[in-house]
Amino acid sequence: MRTFECSIFTRFLFFALCSACFIVWGEADDLPSSLKPYFSPPPAFENQFGTFRSPLLFNDGSQVKTADDWAKRRSEIRDQWMDLMGQWPPLITEPKVQILESETLEPGILCHHVRFLWTPTEETTGLLLIPENTASPRPAVLTVFYDPETAVGRGERKSRATCDFAIQLTRRGFVTLSIGTKEASARGEYSLYWPSIDQVDVQPLSMLACAAANSWYVLASRPEVDSTRIGIIGHSFGGKWAMFASCLFDRFACAVWSDPGIVFDTRPNVNYWDPWYLGFHPKPWRQWAVPTPENPVRGLYPKLLAEGRDLHELHALMAPRPFLVSGGSEDTPARWPALNHSIAVNHLRGRENRVAMQNRANHTPTVESNEIAYQFFECFLKP
Repeated sequence: MRTFECSIFTRFLFFALCSACFIVWGEADDLPSSLKPYFSPPPAFENQFGTFRSPLLFNDGSQVKTADDWAKRRSEIRDQWMDLMGQWPPLITEPKVQILESETLEPGILCHHVRFLWTPTEETTGLLLIPENTASPRPAVLTVFYDPETAVGRGERKSRATCDFAIQLTRRGFVTLSIGTKEASARGEYSLYWPSIDQVDVQPLSMLACAAANSWYVLASRPEVDSTRIGIIGHSFGGKWAMFASCLFDRFACAVWSDPGIVFDTRPNVNYWDPWYLGFHPKPWRQWAVPTPENPVRGLYPKLLAEGRDLHELHALMAPRPFLVSGGSEDTPARWPALNHSIAVNHLRGRENRVAMQNRANHTPTVESNEIAYQFFECFLKP
């Protein structure tokens, strides 16, 4: 067992200006032809904004007109969501990471089994994949799911065949860190409960985002990694996790959300009401099913609905960082009205081609949809 402990403060200084300005590597004119179709809504959804309240309106109803206005509005949105969901504990910006063992996953890819604190009191074990014989510093991607093994093509889940994001991206030259809630999922609790499941101060989905932010610091501390070029990807449960992490923690340079349900809905897989997401309540938990009068939702979720809030407000926090919705059965082209609000925010910032959605028929990722996701990361994380 080995331990590495790196101060990343000095490495941040070199990139401070880029980070402060949210500069990303890909620009509008650099989009490959294979990606361009996904950055525009179908004609039926152009300039359609649905019933969502515009993020470009302050709480008092006044209009956001300038980039300076947006900076204030952005803080207003984030502060309100964090107040509603519960404030994170202090982030672990100087991580101590144990390397439990190392192996050659396949020729040219080194895999470290690592352990680190992802909350102030709880450790996790992840898989850190490093491509050998590749110039440093390199871009990196954090992958999130029910377990770390699926993203490297291992584990028992059937989805490992097309949720193997980490190994596929490492083959393309990215450093990747795969994390997951393996122990909690085995208990049927799935998420993180801070400070304990008996006294929860932060909604579990937001606490997962906090853990992802701490994992960002683990990647950023690696000498092989360029800290300004770290993205995040997840599918379904992991898609929700990746969405909240990238929206709430602005050091993720870009993100891919695979069919999480990007707005509130009553579809069974868009289940933000569950106690391991935004509907935490003390056990015994409500029956795992779509809400009904006999089986109502509890916790924060009904309050969010009553206030007219929806996830498009969080999407807007990404601007001008790019994101791709890899949509399936839960996120169809009909979701574009929500995404159009993020496009409008980017327009205010003078940015184009920052919001994309690709669609497939079914929930599970396909080889074709993953290819678009990997090209997206190559476009925006590789200089």
